[in-house]
Amino acid sequence: MEKTSRAALYPGTFDPMTNGHEDLIRRAARIFDRVVVAVASNPQKAPMFALDQRIELAQAVIGDLPNVEVMGYTGLTVETALRLKTPNIIRGLRAVSDFEFEFQLANMSRHLSPDIEHVFLTPKEQFTFISSTLVREIALLNGNVGEFVHPVVAQALKAKALENARGN
Repeated sequence: MEKTSRAALYPGTFDPMTNGHEDLIRRAARIFDRVVVAVASNPQKAPMFALDQRIELAQAVIGDLPNVEVMGYTGLTVETALRLKTPNIIRGLRAVSDFEFEFQLANMSRHLSPDIEHVFLTPKEQFTFISSTLVREIALLNGNVGEFVHPVVAQALKAKALENARGN
């Protein structure tokens, strides 16, 4: 893979995309010429939103960035990065507790493909406590998630909470 490529893959389930995710994507878009937000299907996690919904929400949140594209994927992240010619994988670190897992993931990826580099970004301080899991839980309990997610995502979460309350 070309070492001078300034392209990056930002993988995740984005279930839902939070303000922390958005912050990292916007900052990565300033660093890299091309950023691919790769929404993992990851059925083992039993996501709240279907893959196509998560892609649509991500596009709605960051669609104003001309050098960022959103796509869904299955399989190994490293293989997706190689296929898309994105030699850099962006990972977010919110707290020290994230580091051990991300460190293991980076080392495994390096073992699978030495051409892939991991770039760690930290979100702005006000986003460090936000996780998709907590946002989902708050939304399902009819809490206000407006300060944690983009308004489009908040609306989708509210609709999903109503749907769950009705037993659908």
